[in-house]
Amino acid sequence: MIEEGSKRGKAMVEKRQLFMEMRAQNFDVIRLSTYRTACKLRFVQKRCNLHLVDVWNMIEAFRDSGLNTLDHNAEINVSRLETILSSIYYQLNKRLPTTHQINVEQSIGLLLNFMVATYDSEGHGKLTVFSMKSMLATMCGGKIVDKLRYIFSQISDSNGVMAFAKFDQFLREVLKLPTAVFEGPSFGYTEHSVRTCFPQQKKILLNTFLDILMADPPPQCLVWLPLMHRLANVENVFHPVECSYCRSESMMGFRYRCQQCHGYQLCQSCFWRGHANGPHSNQHQMKEHSSWKSPAKKLSHAISKSLGCVPIGEPPHPMFPEQSEKPQDTMAHTVQQKPVANNMNNTMLMSSGAPTPTKSVLESPSRLDEEHRLIARYAARLAAEAGNSTQCPPTDLSFNFDANKQQRQLIAELENKNRSLREILQEIQRLRLEHEQASQPTPEKAQQNPTLLAELRLLRHRKDELERRMSALQESRRELMVQLEGLMRLLKDEEQKQAAQTGGSPHSSPSHGAGCSMPMPIRSTSAGSTPTHTPQDCLAGVGGDVLEAFAHGVPRNLRNDLLVAADSITNTMSSLVKELHSVDDAAEEEDNNMRNGGLRDRAEAE
Repeated sequence: MIEEGSKRGKAMVEKRQLFMEMRAQNFDVIRLSTYRTACKLRFVQKRCNLHLVDVWNMIEAFRDSGLNTLDHNAEINVSRLETILSSIYYQLNKRLPTTHQINVEQSIGLLLNFMVATYDSEGHGKLTVFSMKSMLATMCGGKIVDKLRYIFSQISDSNGVMAFAKFDQFLREVLKLPTAVFEGPSFGYTEHSVRTCFPQQKKILLNTFLDILMADPPPQCLVWLPLMHRLANVENVFHPVECSYCRSESMMGFRYRCQQCHGYQLCQSCFWRGHANGPHSNQHQMKEHSSWKSPAKKLSHAISKSLGCVPIGEPPHPMFPEQSEKPQDTMAHTVQQKPVANNMNNTMLMSSGAPTPTKSVLESPSRLDEEHRLIARYAARLAAEAGNSTQCPPTDLSFNFDANKQQRQLIAELENKNRSLREILQEIQRLRLEHEQASQPTPEKAQQNPTLLAELRLLRHRKDELERRMSALQESRRELMVQLEGLMRLLKDEEQKQAAQTGGSPHSSPSHGAGCSMPMPIRSTSAGSTPTHTPQDCLAGVGGDVLEAFAHGVPRNLRNDLLVAADSITNTMSSLVKELHSVDDAAEEEDNNMRNGGLRDRAEAE
């Protein structure tokens, strides 16, 4: 009895601790209920270390605990809930580095007491399976689209159609979270909550569900959910501008610009608290910004567009097939990270900042023009192939069509990537010239040192993001080489087929065979190739068919020219990474020069 009483007293202390810490943050001074609710739930998420647990790890924990086999209305006691939370946090510590380990016992106690206070207010000592799944899937880390997909899999029937009764049950459970942080009057559950989310639709499929819940604005009862994710994304965003109210020289998080007062901007703290001065009023319309548009930002945006990371004119979420899906209670559908080919190690070293034996130089425009002309010649030859293929027997039409189609697709991809890289290099050169002009010491610019220093800090802040974009570009190159391998297989099969028809060996020349054989282009000596790289070196890490295709001396057909183009793109990527580091080094050198100048001025003054 004494031990049970001590445990109960400890639980009450931990329960009060979380809410006392939340009150100490003074979130109630935020005048907008949406931001106030999102900030409170974000605090609970981080204090319980739930932001470190990805939604797919949470789903796997549900499966390991056997929750995927239980009915949604089944009840589990607090002791089993504590066991499940212990498994989640101990698995999290195994994934974290030793320098970032969390206090598992404290996290379990805080989260357990918060869940009990939220879903067992009457003190029965039990929670339903659906309550626990809804809460943990909503409050854990990860992308909002992945969370909503999992939730839809739990509230849809076998035909992939949302059941309104199950969605109503989900709203009952998830809207207990705002109530738990004392925001029930603004976002409490009502009987009309379902119809406010789906006022007209009768048959709700997955894409419709995502469109409505991820719209701008989302349904009123769930408007705090996407805001909580946006808060997580902008916590470390830096804006090198001055707040018009508190006069802070920099902003972190959101930035708000008035649509009526020219140049009037507020940091998120001042806007949330309703501060205003001068001609500005709280009734004016404000636009929320989650990033700062600077030259470095424009460059990263151009790289993202070239890599397809920021599609234009597409919905805010991927479009999924309109078919029934099994409940996502496993991680079998998640994408595994592909290994990187060995021949890209040098590029990875450069992107990570490691020293390399060569010195970076920008690609000359003449070389890029030669590469474009080379690719254009390939396209013309493929078009000629398509015209000649009409003279082939009917048995060869399907192969020629498929081979030509794949070759045209490959050439189109090479052209697009070469064009994107050329635009990026031109943007880098322009920014470099601007930086050199801005670095000239003049009396006017000496007075703007705080702004220049802020810009330099921003450049260093964007360095890691650019390196991540380059790793995505490396992965895209690997996929291109895999497509090249498939093309090699098709060409090899055609050679074997021709050899079987003519009675010769697979490597015999097809010039005296059937009249419909595909014309092979001669080897091109473009400026994009280098004498120190052989085709075998460039194909390290690719399948055996490609290596075998280039294992017999000097190549004689289309494979060689495609390899030259692929190797040229690799060289261009390497130069891009080197140039990015040169820009960062120039920014650091400028920072040091300004600091030394300031020290000299101070010494002279003394």
